[in-house]
Amino acid sequence: MTDIWEPHAPAPAGGLRPLPVPELALLASGQATARTVADGVVEVTAEGAGEVRIEWRLPCVDATALWTPEPRGTGWLPAAWSAPRRTGLAAGAPIAALIGTGDVALCAFAAERPDVLAGAGVVEETGEFRFWAQAAGRLTVRIDTSRRHFAHCLADLAAWWGEGRTADIPDAARRPAYSTWYAMHQDVTPERVETQAALGKRLGLDVVIVDDGWMTADRTRGYAHCGDWEPVSLPDTAGHVRRVHELGVRYLLWYALPFIGEDSAAFHELGRYALAEVPHLGAIVADPRHPEVRDFLTDRLARAVEEWGMDGLKVDFVDWFSRADAPPAGPGADCASVDEGVERLLAAIRRRITAANPEAMVEHRQPYVSPGLWPYVTMVRATDCPLSPQENRQRTVDLRLAAGPVPVHSDMLMWHPAEPPEQIACHLINVLFAVPQVSVDLAAQSDAQREALAFWLGVFRTHLATLQLGELRPARPDLGYPLVTALGDGTRAVARYAALPVDASGDGWHTLLVANADADPDVRLTGGSGAAAVTVQDARGRIVRQGEVELGGADVIGVPRGGLLTLRRR
Repeated sequence: MTDIWEPHAPAPAGGLRPLPVPELALLASGQATARTVADGVVEVTAEGAGEVRIEWRLPCVDATALWTPEPRGTGWLPAAWSAPRRTGLAAGAPIAALIGTGDVALCAFAAERPDVLAGAGVVEETGEFRFWAQAAGRLTVRIDTSRRHFAHCLADLAAWWGEGRTADIPDAARRPAYSTWYAMHQDVTPERVETQAALGKRLGLDVVIVDDGWMTADRTRGYAHCGDWEPVSLPDTAGHVRRVHELGVRYLLWYALPFIGEDSAAFHELGRYALAEVPHLGAIVADPRHPEVRDFLTDRLARAVEEWGMDGLKVDFVDWFSRADAPPAGPGADCASVDEGVERLLAAIRRRITAANPEAMVEHRQPYVSPGLWPYVTMVRATDCPLSPQENRQRTVDLRLAAGPVPVHSDMLMWHPAEPPEQIACHLINVLFAVPQVSVDLAAQSDAQREALAFWLGVFRTHLATLQLGELRPARPDLGYPLVTALGDGTRAVARYAALPVDASGDGWHTLLVANADADPDVRLTGGSGAAAVTVQDARGRIVRQGEVELGGADVIGVPRGGLLTLRRR
């Protein structure tokens, strides 16, 4: 086998030896075994002292994209000498797929443990594509070359991750939410929050998430005030939360979990337990290997639910615990691994808040999307991409493909005050297969803007089972998913982001929804037959066409930008 230049990856001790697996040039170090678990799916385990590696190659034929769940992680084909990805409990997920023409997975794989070093790329010398994964002691990977739709392969790998894990997901974790971040930044007050919660509830927003600013009177950003977590900007916190609850709205509160700010009283107590110093943020990253740190943070975060009656926590910046340069555990630490400390911390927080409220929610954020975190989280949000609908679409779809049972939330939707209702609708359509979070001043919206928001939030709520829990079929990851389909409960939902035809074939649907986020209004249906009732609504939900069509002859139906086509078979 051709040697590969590896400037970024350490070679495993003892070299690599071939394993007899059909259709794969498979190598492994240490004591290695391979077994077939399904047609085209093999599970490989390597064990040994020190680092062990599993490596395989396949012809790079008809390949279009490499998929990963990282921000901006999907689309191109890297070279084999590119820097590998290091994943861990608090950063990334050990899963990837080489995708070919027709959206088939030429090869998809996942590692059983969260902490791996993994590489993937084109071998310039041979035209092959090489994958490898490496970890200390013992490593198991599943490799899928069944050539099914890549979403099917990734869903199966996520289900493998989920074996033995039970995720208790409250219904509210799948409900549209209002976030204060882009709308208010740090300028939060009880009055502003209650006003937006009341307006949002009328539009279909069932949850409010109060972000940064509640714990400080300072409005200059930064994290020097983190650590004490006193509700400086939310006096009479329990009364304030009660008033929001009386509106029928759930309440989550933001915490920058790892940061102990230099201006906090907590810094004098915990400043010596620094995993890292972050001078430009005015804070340290606290070392979770110390029980003093975990106990302090658990008490502070649990207080929101236990004392103030919150419905959960937005736990931010967990990925800052993931550090390649972490120092050795200091005196008093009760675990050597930072990942173990993080897991103990998150588990303690989860136990405390669910003891106080069994329906308590916890939001995490990309890039900390490891399946090892699933027991401690009830939703995961796409990382920040303000006013970028295509980026929000790609990030939420990527997360859906690897998040297993965990609901995926969009980054908060914001827009300029002059944004037309059609574009507001497009912002929502771009995250149609996730839980939308909205972050604008709802009181400042025009009637037309509010109508667009209310209409599309109603679509999310009415078709939640299909949009969030149905079988997801995104198309063309190499082009940023210009067409995405979800199938479930007799409903087929299609979001159209480019002038592409929509498949209306098959007997598996009685309702076909087509959300049009493209400027081209001509929605072309293919493969359909029989009669169907048709309703076309514009971006504000107003009916612009209603009647009946013969699917075999009505191959083009006009749907305005931001509008919805609904077909129901008779």
